[in-house]
Amino acid sequence: MIQTDVCVLGAGPGGVAASLQLAKLGIPNIVVDKAVFPRDKICGDAVSGKVVWLFNQIEPAIFKDFTTRNDLKANFWGVKFIYPNKTEMQVDYHDEGTTVEELPFLKPSGFISKRENFDNFLVNFLKKEPLIDLKENTPITNIERISDGFILSTPDNLTQIKAKLVIAADGAQSKFARQIGHIKKEARHYSGAIRAYYKNVKGFDDFNHIELHYLKEFLPGYLWVFPLPNGEANVGAGIRTDLIKKNNTNLKKDMLHILKEHPRFKERFKDAELVGNIRGFGLPLGSKKRKISGNNYMLIGDAASLIDPLSGEGIGNAAISGRFAALQAAKAIQENDFSEAFLGEYDKAVYDKLWKELKISSQLQNAFQYGKVITFFAKRLSKNKQFLEILSAMFKDVDLRKKLRNPFFYFKLLFNR
Repeated sequence: MIQTDVCVLGAGPGGVAASLQLAKLGIPNIVVDKAVFPRDKICGDAVSGKVVWLFNQIEPAIFKDFTTRNDLKANFWGVKFIYPNKTEMQVDYHDEGTTVEELPFLKPSGFISKRENFDNFLVNFLKKEPLIDLKENTPITNIERISDGFILSTPDNLTQIKAKLVIAADGAQSKFARQIGHIKKEARHYSGAIRAYYKNVKGFDDFNHIELHYLKEFLPGYLWVFPLPNGEANVGAGIRTDLIKKNNTNLKKDMLHILKEHPRFKERFKDAELVGNIRGFGLPLGSKKRKISGNNYMLIGDAASLIDPLSGEGIGNAAISGRFAALQAAKAIQENDFSEAFLGEYDKAVYDKLWKELKISSQLQNAFQYGKVITFFAKRLSKNKQFLEILSAMFKDVDLRKKLRNPFFYFKLLFNR
């Protein structure tokens, strides 16, 4: 049996952030993942400015290297929000008057990279760190609580890990979150989504804006079209699970019909070819506060249901929560205190950082399920600088919280001052 102070379940971006932060603090840790990297992960593939900022706090070399890998990612310079009445809100992450020729010399606001490539890139940094023991192809199916932690075992019991503290980063279908954290799937706080890869999609602009199309078929969700390197695109759609059931929505059927027949997409996808299969996945939304720690454990990322309800962005919040978990783990080891009360400081840190943003995203999501409301928002707020600032910050600004707690921000939002 292997013994460790900290075991990280899952080697996605949240798990990598937690593990690398622990190593930077001089704390050895074990990371286990059921997959062998590189492996596919169903996702929109957008790597926001939040993710870049977070990993720069831990290890600046990661994105210094990643920015040179044009084979792995496409840069994007803003977001387009296109509403049912055809109103378009464009949030640019570059100065007004910037030309396409200047882009190679400017720092991009974010990237689009297939998770198969991005996650593998991150995992390679784990493999370089001597304090990290990465165990791939190691599915943990048995979780036993003991007096001083957990014993985690593979189905054949050939690998058994005794850990004083578990950081669960094993995603939306986390067995640990269900069994130990008692996190339940709630249709009102969960979204279903599909993702497809296409080649030969037309119509991307020179600044590679990522596109969120709000269509009546998917409200309050959206259909997305994200440009990828090598002439490919990530195309998908998502909607809240309770509304899928209520409206009897067939995401795959509806998306394929829209891409073929809708005037907005018909010409763009006329010569497009589907690459591989259309795959579905679930998104546990951060639209309610949950208890995300307990005796000897912390939940992070999708396992903690921290996905932004409006944008669907999850990688940034996973990485942020992973770092907070590692910092709290270091305190727990120093104090030899892995109790629910002590680890509860992690919950506070996460929600102090993220809840204001998650709450306003949830409120907007609720409003956007009504076509008339979203049309009103689109007409009234499409040129509102404060509202555009919110939308922009959801993808790139890790300190949106500072703006949202300032009452004058809401005054300016309402009166466009």
